[in-house]
Amino acid sequence: MLSSIIFLPLVAAAVLAVPRVPDQVARWTGIAVTAAEVVLVGVLIARYETPADGGLAFEERARWIPSVNSSWHVGVDGLSVPLLALTAVVFCACAVYGLREDRRPRQHAALFLALQATCMGLFAAQDLIVFFVFFDLSIVGMYAAIAGWGHGRDAGRSALQFFLYTFLGSLALLLGFIGLYLAADPHTFDIPELIAAAPLQDHPVAGGFVLAALLLGLAVKTPTIPFHTWLPPAHTDASAIGSAVLAAVLLKMGTYGFVRIAMPAMPDAWRGAAWVVLGVGIASVLYGALVALAQTDVKRMIAYTSINHMGYVVLAVGAAGLLGGGTAARELAVTGAVTQMVSHGLITGALFLLAGVLHDRTGSYAMRDYGGLARSAPVWSGLFAVGAFASLGIPAFSGFIAEFQVFAGSIGTTAWAAIALPGILITAALFLRALQLLVTGLPGGRSIGFTDVRAVEALPVTGLLLLSLAIGVLPWLLLDLITPASAVLVDLVGR
Repeated sequence: MLSSIIFLPLVAAAVLAVPRVPDQVARWTGIAVTAAEVVLVGVLIARYETPADGGLAFEERARWIPSVNSSWHVGVDGLSVPLLALTAVVFCACAVYGLREDRRPRQHAALFLALQATCMGLFAAQDLIVFFVFFDLSIVGMYAAIAGWGHGRDAGRSALQFFLYTFLGSLALLLGFIGLYLAADPHTFDIPELIAAAPLQDHPVAGGFVLAALLLGLAVKTPTIPFHTWLPPAHTDASAIGSAVLAAVLLKMGTYGFVRIAMPAMPDAWRGAAWVVLGVGIASVLYGALVALAQTDVKRMIAYTSINHMGYVVLAVGAAGLLGGGTAARELAVTGAVTQMVSHGLITGALFLLAGVLHDRTGSYAMRDYGGLARSAPVWSGLFAVGAFASLGIPAFSGFIAEFQVFAGSIGTTAWAAIALPGILITAALFLRALQLLVTGLPGGRSIGFTDVRAVEALPVTGLLLLSLAIGVLPWLLLDLITPASAVLVDLVGR
C-alpha cells in the first residue's frame, strides 16, 4: 500500500509530461490524484495499529542494491503517519488553488505531483539511501518550482541560492550516512538495523563527527540559524503554491530526520550534543520572531515565522536528549515536536496561500500598501485573521496544543528552555501588527477595488484551517498516533 501511495503521483506526473495532454485536463488530473492520495492515506490511518515493540506498520521490502546492503524498504509508525497525512492534505489544497495557474499548467501539475511523490517517499523511507534519494529529488523539484513559476526578477537567483545551500546540506547528510554505514557490522543502510545496533555507541569521537554531519545537513533543510539565509528569498520569489509546499512539507524533512535517524541511531552522541541543539532551538525561536517583527513584506514575515516555529521543534528534540528531567517530560517534548510539525504545516501553508492572493491582485506584498481590507475583502480578512491567531498559538487551534506540549516537556526537562517563551509574545505582536496594517481602518492604497477571494482560493485555505481547528479541539485524534512512537524514541535515546 505504501508503494502505491508513493508512486501514484509519480506515474500521474509522467502521464502529464506528455505534451498533448490539454491544460485543463492536467489541472483536474492534479486535483483527482492528490484527492486520491488523501483517501489512500485516510485508509492507511484507519487501518493503522500501533506496532508492537517499536516496529513498523505496512512494511515493504524489495531487493535493490545488494552490494551495499541497501533495499527498497518502506514502513510507517507514529512519527511518520502524521507527516504522510500532512503531505497529502497540503498537496491536495495546493492542487485546488492551482486551478487558477495559467503559466504552463500542464508542466506545473506534473512537477508538483512528482514533488509529492518525493515527500511521500521520504517520510516512508526505512533505508538511508532511499531517504537520501528522495531528499535530493525534493531539492531538484523545488528548484524548478521557484525558477519556473516564481515571480520577480530575482526568482532565478533565489532558486539557485536555495539549490546550492540545500544541496550542500545534502552532501553533509550523505557523509553522515556513509559514516553510519561503515560503522555498522555488517555494513548496512537499513534504518531499523542501524537503530538496533547503534554502531557508534562506544566511539565518541567518530560518533561526534558523524552526528555533526547529520546535524549540518538536517539543520540546513529545517532551517535553523545560522543556516537559514536561503529561506526568505526563496519564499519571497516563489509562487504561493511553491511557498506553501516548501514551508508546510519540505522543511519537515529536516526535523523528521532528527527523530527518524539522528536521535535513535546515535543516542549517545545525541545526548552529548543535546545542549547545543537546545541552544540552537532557543536562538531560532527568538531570532525568527524578532526578525519577523521587523518585516514590512507580509510574505517575508511569514517566512521568518517559519524559522521561529521550527525552532520549537529543535528546542523539543534537544530537550529530549537531556536525561535529568524524567522520561515523561522528554516524551511530552517529542510528542509536541511532531505535533508542531503538523500544526505549522497546516497553518503556515494556509497563510502563504492567502499571501499569494495579495500578489495576484496587486503585485505587492508590502503591508503598508494596503489597509482596510476588512471592508473591501472581508472573507480574505477573516481567513487571514484566523490563520494569524492560529499561528500565534491561541487555544482551540493546533498551534496551542503543539506549543503547550513543547514547552511543558522542555521546561520539565530543563528550566533553561523557558528562555524561548518570549518568542510566543513576539509572535503575537507581529501578527497583530500585520492585522492592523492589512485589515483594519479605512480602505486605502491597493485595498481600494481589491477583489475578495474566489471559491477556488478560499476552499483550500479553509480546509487547512479547519484541520488545525479539529486538532485543537480533538487533539487525541493526532496524539494517539504520536505518543506511543515518542515513548519508543525517548527509550532509545536514553539507552
